[in-house]
Amino acid sequence: MKKSYLTLVVHILVKEEFREEIKAELLKLISPTRGEEGCIAYDLHQDNDNPNLFLFHEKWVNQDYLTKHSQSDHIAAYRLASKDKLENVSAYKMTELTN
Repeated sequence: MKKSYLTLVVHILVKEEFREEIKAELLKLISPTRGEEGCIAYDLHQDNDNPNLFLFHEKWVNQDYLTKHSQSDHIAAYRLASKDKLENVSAYKMTELTN
């Protein structure tokens, strides 16, 4: 039986004037997050039609590891750096369906 992991999809819409600054901040999150216990995948994407839209596709062993990640120092630093520079953030917790 295939193990079911927690998938998180996060859409981040950045105010245009802060796009490059926030992109740099988002890129800083990748390495430390991928090194966290319980992180299976942590991938950042930028929309081809709207460069102000970023998407994280994350896969975690379970909610406990995701909660620990959300309380990490690098996430706290990102939240501070991105304050008032984002238009919208939407997060979707999902479970992969297999057949």
